[in-house]
Amino acid sequence: MASERDLMGGLAKGLKVIEAFSAEHPRLSISQAAEIAMLDRATTRRCLLTLAELGYAAYDGKFFTVTPKVLRLGTGCLATMPLPRIVQPLLDQLSERIGQSTSVSILDETEIVYVGRAAQRRVMSIALMPGSRLPAYCTSMGRVLLGALDISGRQSILERSHLEARTERTLIDMVALLAELEITRSRGYALIDQEVEVGLRSIAVPLLNMRGQTVAALNVGLPATAASMDVLVERYLPPLLGVQAELRGMLV
Repeated sequence: MASERDLMGGLAKGLKVIEAFSAEHPRLSISQAAEIAMLDRATTRRCLLTLAELGYAAYDGKFFTVTPKVLRLGTGCLATMPLPRIVQPLLDQLSERIGQSTSVSILDETEIVYVGRAAQRRVMSIALMPGSRLPAYCTSMGRVLLGALDISGRQSILERSHLEARTERTLIDMVALLAELEITRSRGYALIDQEVEVGLRSIAVPLLNMRGQTVAALNVGLPATAASMDVLVERYLPPLLGVQAELRGMLV
């Protein structure tokens, strides 16, 4: 473990400011970025202006947005991870076979991070791609990944999550969420009916390594008008389980 004197406080603060930008917050003022990053306004201002000067952010006089250059910070790292390289060919094949968008994600604190995606059509109002993040508590892949944790681990993450009702259907009660995670763990898959966004349904299964440990999650997302929840399970759970079985011998 590095000692405190070996750490660069400025770099740590700059990374917090970069992480403040998301699909839900693509444009931020200095005050908004400071609130999300939990930094003071002056520090946040210096970080944002430095990012703009280096070409990682654009500034219109009021709002900052990240530029495509910031992708250099993540895509290179993603490319070195074996998981995306392993799952992407199977994702592409699955998506083509069932005619729906498929994704693989991992858990990072209170969020899921997409590491692979094969899109047949846009099913959400925001564009999803490798590196995109969504809250774990209300997503099918998030619930699969949370369900794989022990009870204290699940509760700890939920307590640190911002449990907001994204739609009228979003489950935000802690007791109800913990019960749903236990159901998800027991049956081996998660179902989401318009909790992330109105009009979106999804089903997810865990991706297990050779030791039976959950290392990621795989899902299918589709418009709510395309299939009822019963049809969703009947039609898409078998192919998801097929990919799950195929990948188990490849993941470590």
